[in-house]
Amino acid sequence: QDAVDAALRAGGTITYWSWTPSAKDQVAAFEKEFPKVKVNYVNAGTGNDHYTKLQNAIKAGSGAPDVAQVEYQALPQFALTNSLVNLDQYGFGAFEKEYTPSTWSSVKVNNGLYGLPQDSGPMALFYNKQVFDANGIAVPKTWDEYVAAAKKLHTADPGKYITSDTGDAGFTTSMIWQAGGRPFTGDGRTVKINLADPGAKKWTATWDQLVQGKLLSGIKGWTDDWYRALGDGTIATLVAGA
Repeated sequence: QDAVDAALRAGGTITYWSWTPSAKDQVAAFEKEFPKVKVNYVNAGTGNDHYTKLQNAIKAGSGAPDVAQVEYQALPQFALTNSLVNLDQYGFGAFEKEYTPSTWSSVKVNNGLYGLPQDSGPMALFYNKQVFDANGIAVPKTWDEYVAAAKKLHTADPGKYITSDTGDAGFTTSMIWQAGGRPFTGDGRTVKINLADPGAKKWTATWDQLVQGKLLSGIKGWTDDWYRALGDGTIATLVAGA
């Protein structure tokens, strides 16, 4: 930790890759606290685009950032290939008491510490009240009601959709988990994958109704267009971490 503190006082330039809306504010706050450090902020894309660029830069041996946003489920692929610094050697383990056990365990891989948790939250249904009220739609409390609301909304206003299929694997696995599915199991040496377990089938049976009914917006998730669509009601709901 002393070495890190000394480096921050000495100053220099670091590059930070992130796609989150709060990243610019983080950079500003960091530079205010450590005025000799210049942070080069780069939005290299979101989700898979970001990880592909990150993986390519690491393999090439140049162009990789000093600090990068990495979701919990994506962290192992970088940690297990020795692409990340084990923060234990710099005393970051002392921060464990600041975090919940679930988030802390999510940044530990093979007993090494490869990041600090930044985000967690129980999932919730965010909905556009104005759109719902204008179309006489009650807030759904079950997935069957959600599918019914999707049909009602798109019929009433073909320019609006209940949500979009963001292609986010974290969303899909969360929904399968909620439905009682446990498609991935491991014993330390082998991993078993069963995407046809009862919970997975229960979830896909629900989601397929939206796909086949053309009730989902095709706007790509986490893009400017997607944020605009959420803002203007084109996309009426979002199920995400609160």
